[in-house]
Amino acid sequence: MWIGWIEFDILLGDVRSLKEKRSVIRPIVADLQHHFHVSVAEVDHLDLHRRAAIGVAVVSPDQRHAVDVLDAIERSVAGRPEIELLSARRRLSTSDDE
Repeated sequence: MWIGWIEFDILLGDVRSLKEKRSVIRPIVADLQHHFHVSVAEVDHLDLHRRAAIGVAVVSPDQRHAVDVLDAIERSVAGRPEIELLSARRRLSTSDDE
């Protein structure tokens, strides 16, 4: 079993409140969950209006599939016009790792 995760550091556009931030972040999280069938959550910068961190996790029977899914997710997030992707960090491990 392979476990992969990716964390995005995101800068939001003209957002002036946490309510406006949620209106931008929630559709991104929902789209990633629906389209890729992965676990997604806002994981950092919860109290900042214009910054967000979104974490995504995938479990796969093989490494290639996990990498392909993470690549597709990164392209999807990077292509969203309402945000600026500042960075993406990822890690991949196997259940045999200790």
